[in-house]
Amino acid sequence: MNEFSGDPSLKKSPLSRQTNEQIIKGFFEVVRSGKKPEQAETFMAKEVKAHQMNSESMLIIIRSPKDYTDHIKEMLNVWGNFKIEIQELLTQNQKVYVRWKQIGIHIGEYEGYLPTNREVIEIGSAIYRLEEQKIVEYWIQVDRIGVIEQIKKYKEQD
Repeated sequence: MNEFSGDPSLKKSPLSRQTNEQIIKGFFEVVRSGKKPEQAETFMAKEVKAHQMNSESMLIIIRSPKDYTDHIKEMLNVWGNFKIEIQELLTQNQKVYVRWKQIGIHIGEYEGYLPTNREVIEIGSAIYRLEEQKIVEYWIQVDRIGVIEQIKKYKEQD
């Protein structure tokens, strides 16, 4: 049990100074995991600059904690109660790098592909920049082609 899992309100006292690494670990455990996406405001600034790093294009969007909550709920609709495992975590000053492995069951439409009801693995990474113990910006890369290839393979087998 850690400082996030035991407190249902997830409110930090003003004297509680956590490292950026602890904040990002908590963010993954509580919000990004899909367990309590509505707690995004605990970890995120009111506006977060999100750099979507795709090979074919780069998109920058501004997300609010509510937008991020909705995004995670959409992921739950596609991948069910997925599992996410941090595989690497590095910290330098205001930035925290995280590489993860996410395993879910393809239960909702993804990129035009109907559900296969099979396990799909996503590998992703992000760099989070924090100010005053809140995420204010991030750069994210997800192996979307790898996810699509897994789905295609299942479709061929059926």
